Amino acid sequence: MYIIGSSQSRRSNPFASVAEPFLQPHGLPFAEVLTAEAIERTFAEKDALFGQNDIFSTPIVLWAFLAQALRDGKGSACAAAVADIATYMQQTNGCVPCGDTGDYCRARSKLDLSALRCLVTDTARQLERGAKTSWLWHGLHAKLVDGFTFTMPDTPENQQEFPQQKNQEPGVGFPIARACAVLSLATGAIHDLNIGPYEGKETGESALLRDMLDTFDAGDLVVFDRYYCSFMMLSLLALGGVQICTRLHQHRRVDFRRGRRLGKDDHLVTWDRPPRPPWMSEEQYDQIPETLTLRELRFTVTVPGRRTETLVVVTSLIDPVAYPKEDIAELYGYRWNAELDIRDIKQTLGLDHLRCKTPAMVRRELWVTLLAYNLVRKLIATAAAVHGKLPRQLGFTLACQTILSSWMLLATGACRNVPQLWRMALERIAANEVANRPGRIEPRVLKRRRHRYPLMQGPRQQLREEPGKT
Repeated sequence: MYIIGSSQSRRSNPFASVAEPFLQPHGLPFAEVLTAEAIERTFAEKDALFGQNDIFSTPIVLWAFLAQALRDGKGSACAAAVADIATYMQQTNGCVPCGDTGDYCRARSKLDLSALRCLVTDTARQLERGAKTSWLWHGLHAKLVDGFTFTMPDTPENQQEFPQQKNQEPGVGFPIARACAVLSLATGAIHDLNIGPYEGKETGESALLRDMLDTFDAGDLVVFDRYYCSFMMLSLLALGGVQICTRLHQHRRVDFRRGRRLGKDDHLVTWDRPPRPPWMSEEQYDQIPETLTLRELRFTVTVPGRRTETLVVVTSLIDPVAYPKEDIAELYGYRWNAELDIRDIKQTLGLDHLRCKTPAMVRRELWVTLLAYNLVRKLIATAAAVHGKLPRQLGFTLACQTILSSWMLLATGACRNVPQLWRMALERIAANEVANRPGRIEPRVLKRRRHRYPLMQGPRQQLREEPGKT
């Protein structure tokens, strides 16, 4: 039985407006995940506090930026953020800003990138440490890896760092970035993310993942698709004491007549070290083991209404008694959760197309969005712990809506009965189970017709000058 206590005593901290809309009462699980004190300490350690006596101070700007990330449509505009700040200042007897967004936009550019990234990674680690044993897979902390892309406004600065695709004419496409994310299977929180240009040398997802290997702790279990399944990637993870589960790469042959047989379509094999790749130094190559002993399993996926598919999974969990074949197959099936999490980030939080016009601000918008995502995941984990459910069972979109419905009340301290509001919020989130949808198949078609305008085939200025194009 959890007792929800009031947190009014914490309101002396200027970052309380940031933390309290995401639940901070004593007595609840994860109450110490990203508190107001922790946020202030992170920015102070980076010497990144600004405007303490100004309207656009660090806590106010971060609070408004988070609100932009959680909203969509007109509510995500900078003018809406300034309107939020004006309302907040009026309710807290502060100095109300004018409607001009220039000062707010300049203040957003002062938010320290390293501090924002620290807040994201620290939140994920704290959630993972507080995860119940029943949320883990065989007691292991499983991490999911997947890649995605996102676009941004077509400005010269963005095009310089994140060029549009080469098959698009200048002025027609959007700058595009490739990203690789590490997510928790237990809590859904994002542990780290790396971005780079969409095309070019060493811009693939494997290259992005290699720069994040320190995200994994010894004993972690990493699950990813066959794109990452290479000898070097598996070896680098093994050097850090990390277990792996992945689908076999399509270019590697499998023969279950060889190796040490563990059961039907289940055997141990030895992979030999290939030549040194260009991206790897000789010193690092010398640390790579000459052979890897791995377990290969083959199983069949049968879904009503779909073609039967045969998969071969590779794992470093070689004990067939501790990790039965059926459990390994189920584990690899959980990889699809990474697709769902990224869909939540891109569609619900608007990361599919960012709004900022310079690469530096694009990165700030990216990390603030990921911070908002992790804080929503904190709320979901709290509801799951209180009501005896799994975080993966609960809907993400409703949790966002729940936060926004009480955003201003909790930030300004104007709510009359905070414990009752929190209790009702957790009950609503826990009642919204969405993950169990067996056999659901939806056709990938649109019912609503779009406007009948043709796609842009040339720069906008050129089209303005052509007759009949306007």
